[in-house]
Amino acid sequence: MALPRPVKAVVFDMDGLLIDTETVVYRAMRRTADGIGREMPFSTFQRMVGLQHSASDLILMDHFGEGFDLAAWSAEVSRHFREELAAGIALKAGALEILDHLDQAGLPRAIATSSGLESVRLSLGPHGIVERFQALITRDVQTQGKPHPEPFLKAAAALDVDPADCLALEDSHNGVRAASAAGMMTIMVPDMLDPTEEMETLCVRIARDLHEVRELLAAQAR
Repeated sequence: MALPRPVKAVVFDMDGLLIDTETVVYRAMRRTADGIGREMPFSTFQRMVGLQHSASDLILMDHFGEGFDLAAWSAEVSRHFREELAAGIALKAGALEILDHLDQAGLPRAIATSSGLESVRLSLGPHGIVERFQALITRDVQTQGKPHPEPFLKAAAALDVDPADCLALEDSHNGVRAASAAGMMTIMVPDMLDPTEEMETLCVRIARDLHEVRELLAAQAR
């Protein structure tokens, strides 16, 4: 299925879309929960995917209950995450190839993420791809996070492209909701969350990986 309009720019999510951080974060949370004799169900983690820390923290407080030491939890999760980060976190399949295609096609691109700028640099910096994006819309410059469309609208503005002419790539439900609300052509590349009927409605396509997205863009250019 072809895209409904020519693509003039591409806006990427980061965690779970460009790099395999969601898996690592969940593993860090499981290790932290084990250390305090508690459980971190996958279903609880799934509710947090795509949200800013402030929204995720509310889910954690609801799950663990009154008196939960959120600061200690966050510090320990961060420690475990940084241990794995130091060992290297893999890019998702097709990430480098789609960036190469965008270079060849002369299409600008941005990242719109719920993570902070430091996290973007720590996660993507070792792979040398931060500089391959013309704009980084991190939580540091957002007043409203996903599922609000602001991150994607800011990305389109930074690239000076109409949102309707942007292709948004997301792995999370809240990310898809945000991109669709911004008026972008949206493709979901599932990671920790399966596509739902709602996602099918909001997306122009559900892709297996970034290779499939690259092939779709290449076919449109022919």
